[in-house]
Amino acid sequence: MKRLVADEGVDKAIVEALRADGFDVTYFAESGAGSLDTEVLAAARHNHCPLVTCDKDFGELVFRQGLTSAGVVLIRLNGMSADSKARTACQAIVDHLPELLGAFTVISPGTVRIRSAAGS
Repeated sequence: MKRLVADEGVDKAIVEALRADGFDVTYFAESGAGSLDTEVLAAARHNHCPLVTCDKDFGELVFRQGLTSAGVVLIRLNGMSADSKARTACQAIVDHLPELLGAFTVISPGTVRIRSAAGS
């Protein structure tokens, strides 16, 4: 099964689209609202699955503080409708799934950037 952890700041429509596409998503808005970013990152690492987030602070944790991760997917789709964000994010994750583990990925309109995460 395809597994992901989603930070509580991820739009529910994105989580629903991922689940509809067969992903098992642990969504912190449902199961751990108010958790610290370090706890969310640790949960994804513990489950050996990428973390999906809209919070740039995870880049700070991985690159500046050197915390280990199983991969981070940062969604930067501001200004798009909820449905468009969900479709775009889900399609990018499906298309690049093998590359996401251990990488820091940024999904923005028309672009998916994937780079090795220093803390992986």
